[in-house]
Amino acid sequence: MQSISRPLLARAASEAPLIIRAPAVLVGLAMLLPLAYLLIRSMGASGEAWDLLFRVQTAQTLGRTALLMVTVTICSAAIAVPLAWLTIRTDLPLRNMWSVVTMLPLVVPTFVGAFLFISALGPRGLLQQALSPLGIEQLPEIYGLAGATLTLSLLSYPYLLLILRGAWINLDPATEDSARSLGHGAWSTTLHVTLPQLRPAIAAGSLLVALYTLSDFGAVSLMRYQTFTWVIFQQYESSFDRSIAAVLSLVVVAMALTVLLLEERTRGRLRYYRTGAGASRPPRVFRLRRWKWPALLLCTFIVTLSLGVPAVVLVQWLVRGVLAGEPLLFLLTATMNSVAASGLAGIAAAALSIPLAVLVIRYPSRLSRILESVSFIGYALPGVVVALALVFFGAGYVHPLYQTTWLLVFAYVVLFFPAALGATRAALHQVSPRLEEAARGLGQSSEQVARSITIPLVRSGVLMGAALVFLVAMKELPATLILGPLGFETLATAVWSASSEAFFARAAAPALTLILISSLPMAYLVTRERRPTYLGTGA
Repeated sequence: MQSISRPLLARAASEAPLIIRAPAVLVGLAMLLPLAYLLIRSMGASGEAWDLLFRVQTAQTLGRTALLMVTVTICSAAIAVPLAWLTIRTDLPLRNMWSVVTMLPLVVPTFVGAFLFISALGPRGLLQQALSPLGIEQLPEIYGLAGATLTLSLLSYPYLLLILRGAWINLDPATEDSARSLGHGAWSTTLHVTLPQLRPAIAAGSLLVALYTLSDFGAVSLMRYQTFTWVIFQQYESSFDRSIAAVLSLVVVAMALTVLLLEERTRGRLRYYRTGAGASRPPRVFRLRRWKWPALLLCTFIVTLSLGVPAVVLVQWLVRGVLAGEPLLFLLTATMNSVAASGLAGIAAAALSIPLAVLVIRYPSRLSRILESVSFIGYALPGVVVALALVFFGAGYVHPLYQTTWLLVFAYVVLFFPAALGATRAALHQVSPRLEEAARGLGQSSEQVARSITIPLVRSGVLMGAALVFLVAMKELPATLILGPLGFETLATAVWSASSEAFFARAAAPALTLILISSLPMAYLVTRERRPTYLGTGA
């Protein structure tokens, strides 16, 4: 790794083309709407609300929230990095299948996942019932930090895995070949050559996991682990004065900006693209040989915990309901609504991520850093805060869009835009700016360079970002309940309404449908990936 090149620094000081700068600024302004709402609410807050920030309980909540973010991010990275390597760079049996199923836990809503884990692993759960004949009467406590970490890690590691896969596929195999020709073995090459090149992708994915943990309410509430999101929800539910919740939400914004700053420092200003012509061949993979069975055992264990346990509980609910005579409704309308709204959000977020990623990577400046920071605000806030912000602006300033699907799609983009930006940014990090400079030297305009050079080279990252937004939007609940048109039902709202009334059989059908529908885009993306050639592991 070397410092960023002089031509890039010289070009960074120049002004970005309008076709890049204008949409990036518009994206930043759109992402500022939740913050503007919070500031408006906070200006009317009483002195007591501001005094709340300096109480011991607030500091304790801050510490618990930070601790959960750190533990979930570390656990997610520990899961995602080995899975990415196994499913991309090895001869793991059924590699394409594992590539799909290891990312499906992403579609399980955290409130559903936490409830299912409690049903399976908690007191008097399925595991306890199975172990009772063996004399085991009590399992370790699942509530608290342990349960919240377990649930969020198993359901959010695919954020990191999805971005990491897109970056890993685009690596130049010539760098690894050079390392091996200098005497490095397979493990040494992976640790000292491959992983350092993936640092932007790991940082971007870890950022998404950390901010997702910061904004989560479902898992922490069911696992009885009090974080800022839980406190904010309690304030919204128990008080007519929403200014206190707004003040507390500003703390969440500050935490998100701190995490973003740390991610930027971790990412650094090194270059991660090839400086030569590179290799046009697909990346080679390693034969696992005697490590094949341990690798299969690791994949099976992770998928069983993250996807198998929830699926088994859902199937059990479904079977019990059928045997009890519970009618199973085919939720065609809810399925179509979910796919349409989430698909539009994925396309829009992926398209909008391109100009902002180009501005951040190719034209680093104070403006690009500010726009990048504000784009993460909506993702860090609870969905109910973003939804109420859009209700405020929609009802007051753009009334024709209020209570329409378009406002809901816009909410999805505000909430999940960082997922698309992280994937696109990680892919752009691996594209040498010299290719774009050469195209400009041949007389092409900025628009032509973007169409013919930049976008094709970052296509895999953009597609991964679109898929990621689609998957997380499919399970979004608070924004859908608040902003959806009258009578608008999605699979997530169907699961919520059925489970909140304890109709678990009715909740099982839409939940299983949600998992099935979400597996289709992942399978499509995996089948489009380049097929590697084989290389023995050697020493």
